[in-house]
Amino acid sequence: MSPQSSIAHYRITAKIGEGGMGAVYRATDTKLNRDVAIKVLPDSFANDPDRLARFTREAQVLASLNHPNIAAIYGVEERALILELVEGPTLAERIAQGAMPAAEALPLIHQLIDALEYAHEKGVVHRDLKPANLKITPEGRLKVLDFGLAKALSNEPAAGDPASSPTLTMRATLAGVIMGTAG
Repeated sequence: MSPQSSIAHYRITAKIGEGGMGAVYRATDTKLNRDVAIKVLPDSFANDPDRLARFTREAQVLASLNHPNIAAIYGVEERALILELVEGPTLAERIAQGAMPAAEALPLIHQLIDALEYAHEKGVVHRDLKPANLKITPEGRLKVLDFGLAKALSNEPAAGDPASSPTLTMRATLAGVIMGTAG
């Protein structure tokens, strides 16, 4: 996809990055006159039902979360998620600059805990939490990104002994297979 391409009423202006589930672009919402991020599922995944299900699940999980430290979803277009554009470096980029003073790190840690506690209360586990999926805005707000591997937990109580319960999976998640970034 090149700059000046469009998806619906979103005009692509630049490529931001690329990951396992697709490329992310900066775009302008021409109806609301604001910048957004667009995560596009690659063509190679378009006919893969498991990848499409995971992409749809990411949209639904994000739509269920409304927290100041979790990047928001604005909408869904064909094979594209329209997301809040979060300016600023990732935590990985900030760490690469050198050690963070406690006065800088502690507020970010508290914000991360708040975001994760909120998601967990909503029954969502991120499953790919790493410095590259955390951004720090110019105002010093931490934002959790990329819920592509998130797991929405069932509200049903577990039956029997939890130590001997089987692992239940969808085709997208197999027992014994590492999801996300192993490190």
